[in-house]
Amino acid sequence: MIPKKAEIENAQPKKKVSTSILLGAAFLMATSSIGPGFLTQTTVFTQQLAASFAFVIFISLLLDVFAQLNIWRIITVSGLRGQEIANKVLPGLGVFLAFLIVLGGLAFNIGNVAGAGLGLNAMIGLDPITGAIISAAFAIFIFLVKEAGKAMDKVAQIAGFVMILLMVYVAFITSPPVGEAIVNTFVPEKISIFAIVTLVGGTVGGYITFAGGHRLLDAGIKGVESIPEVTKSSIIGISVTGVMRVALFLAVLGVVSQGLAIDPSNPPASVFQLAAGEVGLRMFGVIMWAAAITSVVGAAYTSVSFIRSFSPVIEKYHNWIIILFIVVSTVTFALVGRPVTILLIVGALNALILPIALGTLLIAANKKDIMGNYKHPLWLTISGGIVVVIMGYLGVVTLIEQLPQVFK
Repeated sequence: MIPKKAEIENAQPKKKVSTSILLGAAFLMATSSIGPGFLTQTTVFTQQLAASFAFVIFISLLLDVFAQLNIWRIITVSGLRGQEIANKVLPGLGVFLAFLIVLGGLAFNIGNVAGAGLGLNAMIGLDPITGAIISAAFAIFIFLVKEAGKAMDKVAQIAGFVMILLMVYVAFITSPPVGEAIVNTFVPEKISIFAIVTLVGGTVGGYITFAGGHRLLDAGIKGVESIPEVTKSSIIGISVTGVMRVALFLAVLGVVSQGLAIDPSNPPASVFQLAAGEVGLRMFGVIMWAAAITSVVGAAYTSVSFIRSFSPVIEKYHNWIIILFIVVSTVTFALVGRPVTILLIVGALNALILPIALGTLLIAANKKDIMGNYKHPLWLTISGGIVVVIMGYLGVVTLIEQLPQVFK
């Protein structure tokens, strides 16, 4: 057992630091999941399903909550990163998981960098490539400062609050049929399995699944005694994601219910412009940039956290490897553009990362050599198992459907 004296002596300082760190971890996860893809997915699906999209949001958030409660808790109680846990469950599995997550993080980060460029274009009319380079420089600066972790937490929180305020404002001025949306949350007129898979994958798929848990671990928050705070942080993260998704959904629903035509070439920008004219377009630019830059930071940080334990050199220079990750994403976008085929393949594989990762961690949760004397709650194991089965099945179906289209 750890000496009680040390725990008592360190209790106060940890308590003061933890509030900021817990919020930072929650917002890192939330803002990582709210990238350019999030804005487009929510807009397109709302166009297709109208008020019934409320049901999709409800189901996806339920699956998100059970996935995150399990993953954050198992990581912090074990004191191990996701790849380390996976390697203990089955040697080599952690390396495979790290490969999938780094590949996915790099591919999607190209899209995040592109989104940041488009955000500055909509905000101040800057050329998208120039905007992407400036945005990448901003992200790199975060990891150059002495307290990179704290800087990252602060940027994620500020960006998250700005996005929430702007989205709620646009949702308010479009006057959506809220009553109809509430009814369809529980009794939908249409159901789209594909939309549910896409939303869950986008919210807790790939690197996003581990963003918050790894951030808490790097900040020194671990052990059974941290469970209440870890649970609170994970729920805040999912709640922030939920508020943003609901606000954007209502904004789009308000535009659609008025019979206004949304421009298919840039659906989310079109919604904001239709809702608030030129000012709305500038607001969209702010939201797009904030969503993209936090996703750039989150993707780079979490992807690199998956290879840190593989070598002392990587551990020592991880901040520089994060910077290299951002540079490679930016250069690829500037020179090649977004590689559509890679994005499609990785997008299909991304649907499988959640069930593989969560399934592995649930096995680990019942291994004494990993978790010590900790007993994982039965209700969490069952709820997590349900998420694994549902997302495993739907992920395979999605993969089978998408791969033929990729190789056409």
